[in-house]
Amino acid sequence: MARHKLTLKRKRLIAAVAAVGAVAGGLGIAAGANASESKEQPVVKVVVKSVLAPAATADVAPAVTYDTGLAPLGARVQVKEELRRDGGTRIELRLRGLVANRAYGAHVHTKPCGKLPADAGPHYQDQADPVQPSVDPKFANPDNEVWLDVNTNEDGSARAIATVDWRFRAGGARSVVLHEKSTSTHAGHAGTAGARLACVNVPFK
Repeated sequence: MARHKLTLKRKRLIAAVAAVGAVAGGLGIAAGANASESKEQPVVKVVVKSVLAPAATADVAPAVTYDTGLAPLGARVQVKEELRRDGGTRIELRLRGLVANRAYGAHVHTKPCGKLPADAGPHYQDQADPVQPSVDPKFANPDNEVWLDVNTNEDGSARAIATVDWRFRAGGARSVVLHEKSTSTHAGHAGTAGARLACVNVPFK
């Protein structure tokens, strides 16, 4: 059998192992940073590394895809959160194995990934819009939310960094969702980026 033709049972096993590795890796990096950081360095709080698994495995997989054409099974994702000394937060997203030369939207969401795209809830907002879904640029903007839009290269890889001057509320941010197109900014559509293609669980601090 070719290496890429995995059974669903095998994919579930890989997903479960990846979940354990993601948590262990994140904790290890965080501990190292706390022990040796200088006054200028941010504190690494969370690092999650995984591969996209089938949506049906969302109960055990740290990352899932809802559209295998635009977010293929096995595509790699990494999210890193750093707490800055000035009270802000830096979030980095790395992706590999997506469609080449294509724009994607990406945002931090309030709930964990589920078997359905909508399970991840709305975007996390520092100042919550009283009107939901939020499409008002006053609230749906990259200063009040975390936007991580990317453009992949010829290898389907991409990297995005977002820095905000606030920190997440405890338990308020639980995932990063990949969308089908770049994020809109105009009134009535602000913050929208088309269909949800994939999701990765991130226990933001």
